[in-house]
Formats: sequence, structure tokens, C-alpha cells
Amino acid sequence: MHGTRINFGWGRVAALTVLALAATVLPLPEPIEPFRPNFVALTVLWFCLLSPRLLGLSYAWIAGLALDGTSGVLLGQHALTLTVIAYVACKLRLQIRAFPPLQQSAVILALLWLNEFLLFWIDGIAGHAITDWRRWITVPVSAALWPLVTGLYARFAARR
Repeated sequence: MHGTRINFGWGRVAALTVLALAATVLPLPEPIEPFRPNFVALTVLWFCLLSPRLLGLSYAWIAGLALDGTSGVLLGQHALTLTVIAYVACKLRLQIRAFPPLQQSAVILALLWLNEFLLFWIDGIAGHAITDWRRWITVPVSAALWPLVTGLYARFAARR
């Protein structure tokens, strides 16, 4: 991520978003379902860190609405939480980008905890509280995959 200039074509942005949505909602076997990474949040954070003006809060809101629609939850739930973490990522992007991907994982872990806590809070207010401890496993799994995801996305994007 250091010094890379990425050319975001809208087709590539749409393709990465659709792939992230598909990876998030495709069914998995029951034993490994709690370990599914939050690919949509990782994609939103990656785009916010590299191009916050082009793909910032509005992109996070649209990706969240798409996730809400495909997963069948309260409309606007993921849109709100993804916009909140995108805002924090956009504000801290220069500091986050200064670190290598492995150290960035710690910041991504904190942002994903915030995302999951906000989802937990909204579920509780809506009366759909899921208090199972397996809900929180996705956060460290997603943060651990951050270096891999950034490497894959950088290869997918066109370089100038």
C-alpha cells in the first residue's frame, strides 16, 4: 500500500463490491459460518484508505444498503455502521497508511470491533439481539486477513 497509485475504474469498483457481497452472503457449512470474514467492511475500509474523496462515505452507505438488502436485515443497519467506520478510516487514513499492512491490522481490528458493536447495539434496540459469543469471532478473523485482502485488491486494481 506504500506509494502505490491505483486507478479506480468504476467497473473494478463494482466488481470488487459484488464479489465482497457474494462472499459475505453465500452459505457456508454451519461449523465454519462464524469464521466468515466481513468482506464488505474490509472492502469499504480499503477503498476509504486509498481514495477517500472518490470512494468515501457515500460508497460506504451504498455498500451497506446493498448488504442490508442481500442479507435481509433491518434496512440501513449495515449502511449506518459502515459509514461510521468509513468516516473514522477517512479521518485517520494518513496515519493508518503510514504503517505496514500487518500493523494496519490492529487499527482495522479496532474499526471492525466498532462496526460489530454498533450492529449489536442496533440489533438490541430493534429487538433482535444475538448474544452468542460466536458473533464476535468474525472480527479477529477479518483483521487477520487484512494483509491478504490488501494484497489481492491491489493486484486487482490497475496501476498507472
